[in-house]
Amino acid sequence: MVEVNLTINGIAVKANSNMTILVAAHKAGINIPTLCFERNLNNIAACRVCVVEVEGADQLVAACNNLVQEGMVVRTNSPKVRRARKLNVELLLSQHDVQCTNCVRGANCELRKLATDLNITDIRFKKELTHDEWNQDFPLIRDSAKCIKCLRCVQVCENVQATGVWDLKNRATRSTVGVIGGRAIDNSLCAVCGQCITHCPTAALRERDDTDLVLAALADPDKVCIVQIAPSVRTAWGEPLGLTHEQASVKRLVAALRRLGFDYIFDTDFTADLTIMEEGSEFLERLSHREDYSWPMFTSCCPGWVRYIKGHYPEMVDRLSTAKSPQGMFGAVAKSYYASIAGIDPKKIFSLSIMPCLAKKQEAAIPALSDAGAGQDVDAVLTVRELGRLLRSEFLDAANLPEEDFDKPLGIGSGAGEIFGVTGGVMEAALRSAYYLATGTNCDPDAFAAVRGPEGVREATFDLAGTKLKVAITNGLANAKKLIEAVKRGEAEYDFVEIMACPSGCVGGGGQPISEDATIREQRTKILYGLDAKNNIRFSHENPSILACYDDYMIAPLSEKAHHLLHTDHHSWQMPGEASS
Repeated sequence: MVEVNLTINGIAVKANSNMTILVAAHKAGINIPTLCFERNLNNIAACRVCVVEVEGADQLVAACNNLVQEGMVVRTNSPKVRRARKLNVELLLSQHDVQCTNCVRGANCELRKLATDLNITDIRFKKELTHDEWNQDFPLIRDSAKCIKCLRCVQVCENVQATGVWDLKNRATRSTVGVIGGRAIDNSLCAVCGQCITHCPTAALRERDDTDLVLAALADPDKVCIVQIAPSVRTAWGEPLGLTHEQASVKRLVAALRRLGFDYIFDTDFTADLTIMEEGSEFLERLSHREDYSWPMFTSCCPGWVRYIKGHYPEMVDRLSTAKSPQGMFGAVAKSYYASIAGIDPKKIFSLSIMPCLAKKQEAAIPALSDAGAGQDVDAVLTVRELGRLLRSEFLDAANLPEEDFDKPLGIGSGAGEIFGVTGGVMEAALRSAYYLATGTNCDPDAFAAVRGPEGVREATFDLAGTKLKVAITNGLANAKKLIEAVKRGEAEYDFVEIMACPSGCVGGGGQPISEDATIREQRTKILYGLDAKNNIRFSHENPSILACYDDYMIAPLSEKAHHLLHTDHHSWQMPGEASS
């Protein structure tokens, strides 16, 4: 790598020889528009929006995948470049179903923004749209008429999530994206993580919208509408509404949901704490009978990860904790314990969860995960994006609502529950309580901070009452694959492993608001750690509502009732192609 000198738009620029023209221009403060490009993921130059003129070259070149050279003279906005760029976007629009007024990405569609920036007011080419069949009941919806063949979905699914659901099919002008092997999406090994949605520049990919189902329940006088709010939702719900982080407090979200008509508003942090009690107790139980189990024990709170291991490594499913996800536990508790203490017929409860995740929609619909005996434990799931659309449809001035508290007792959560929304948070929360369960005393709340960080795979070793524990944390399914393969080869040994399907954990979930800000996951992470630090309760086992739940109903962690409501058999449902056990 050497330093080279080049000229971009008449400006002398110094750059490293391994830089592309796009990166060198950006560092010099010169903007070159892009569409299909995503740094470190997709630089295939499919859209040709970033073309530039290089002196001496016969044709325009793509700035995203051509390296700088000594003495290079580049023009990023010459008449020739402008004509080509505008033409390329018009051609894309001719194959795109332009219905911006009723599109879920109308406000933040990259194609629409680019067309506006290029002052495209008319499309000179004949419209040619494709309309592939799709299962509209599946949580992940693809509209082929909006696909611009940028291949971002293919790249993120293959390289970040190691799932390989998407592929390019057909040839030349008929090329398009589809499920690999020509399968239907519900017959694929899709983890339903939703990362393809957050990386799509248009609305070719989106979640199934369930807001009408929720509105119908709210309008039904015979329904008791309960809603739970996941930890990471509080970091992002205000983004699509243009609220600052200070304005978008979780208590203001509580107020907004009350205005919508929900009868009871609870915090998934409560069942995050319950998950710790059950999963932590299970881990200690396994440690005391180590010879009876295969190791490591994997966390089971992320349904995208559970789908992935069942689809790709079914031989390792028994290493999953049997604990349900916090969403699943809440659904069961709401229609059993809470219905009992509130005197509500559980069959009248409509239980909604607001999640940063698409896989939660799929999880809620699995019959084997509903154990309260009143239909689905969780009746509907909305992503944070759907929540934003729901609040907009009610014309609420969310920024000026007064802050209101969660309802009790399921509205009390610890700081340990709050950090469930970030990679490493489940592990840290579990270790805090495992230490107490093993020793009878609390550690420093930040004693296990070594598990924090954005790295794809992290390792740490701790002493737990004289027992040496080696743990690992991963986020992003490609990183999970690397760890699993290392375990299978005998190159890595762990006692406890936390895996989250999405990069950075739930703060980067596939149901979160879509943002072009590269630091957004880091910002959301800081919010959760800040909330944990300020919480008067830092340990799951000190949550008074959790203690009351056990005293009054569950008896103890891993009790017969707890096993019935809060745990599951991961073999009780199958992924496509998975053999029944």
